[in-house]
Amino acid sequence: MNDLVSIIIPTYKREFNILSRAIESVLNQTYKNIEIIIIDDNITSEKKYYDIKNKVRMLNDPRVIYFKNENNLGGALSRNKGIELSNGDYVTFLDDDDIYLENKVKNQILYMKVNDLDLCFTNLIFHNKNGKLVDFRNFSWIKDFSEKNLLKQHLMHHLTGTPTFMYKSDCLKRIGMFDNVNMGQEFYLMLKSINAKLKIGHLDKSDVIAFKLNDGGISFSEAKIKGENDLYRFKKEYFSYLNKKEISYIKFRHNAVLAIAYKRNKKYIMFLISSIKTVILYPIIFIRELYKFLYNIRKKREGERK
Repeated sequence: MNDLVSIIIPTYKREFNILSRAIESVLNQTYKNIEIIIIDDNITSEKKYYDIKNKVRMLNDPRVIYFKNENNLGGALSRNKGIELSNGDYVTFLDDDDIYLENKVKNQILYMKVNDLDLCFTNLIFHNKNGKLVDFRNFSWIKDFSEKNLLKQHLMHHLTGTPTFMYKSDCLKRIGMFDNVNMGQEFYLMLKSINAKLKIGHLDKSDVIAFKLNDGGISFSEAKIKGENDLYRFKKEYFSYLNKKEISYIKFRHNAVLAIAYKRNKKYIMFLISSIKTVILYPIIFIRELYKFLYNIRKKREGERK
């Protein structure tokens, strides 16, 4: 097994010590036939981020490829540029503030080849800036990978995030890569993959750590609120494929996410309204999801201590 794997890392307004942590986690992979494509999306006039090119060169590793966008393109188009520049048989992604564990690429490409998959996604660990586990996105409960069930589960639960995706390169290009949207890029890409009838599988591994740095990204802006409302309106187009319980779950999730977004944006009245809707209108779902969230974190923390 010696297929070339391309890892795309777009970067924007990220301190180099954080970006270098992401790069090093890829260079330290046990699977060695890789290329790392850094897409610098910073505005040239921002001198604080201007020397990324020179610092990448100082890594002195031919597997690391640097490309500077002429203009700020955003995450989706930057990733697409990386895909276009890639030479790999397989493509995967990493955000500039996250890391891979050392066997991420090896585990995922082996699983894809054994099962002849077009796309594979995995579980996802979330740490805060101090390295403490704060969330765990676990999809091991999905057993039915038919197009119909994947569509339903994705609309309800979001089978993401981006660093857990690994695609056959030709399949990713064939479906048109990422849509140029401000929020939900990974959601729409997975949806396109399902609708294109790609052969999709889930690897029950947790080889990616995403960091919640609370650094003023889109999750802490009003764009998050608008994006969530746009996404909900989009999902409503699929309600005819779902039953009442599934639709209720989507409504619950929408209100819960909005409550968090309103709180982060200090819109406390709207936070209160969305919180009340979440608990009062969907009490059973709320209790079940809260229990599941706490249980998953407890089990994962116990596993990390062993």
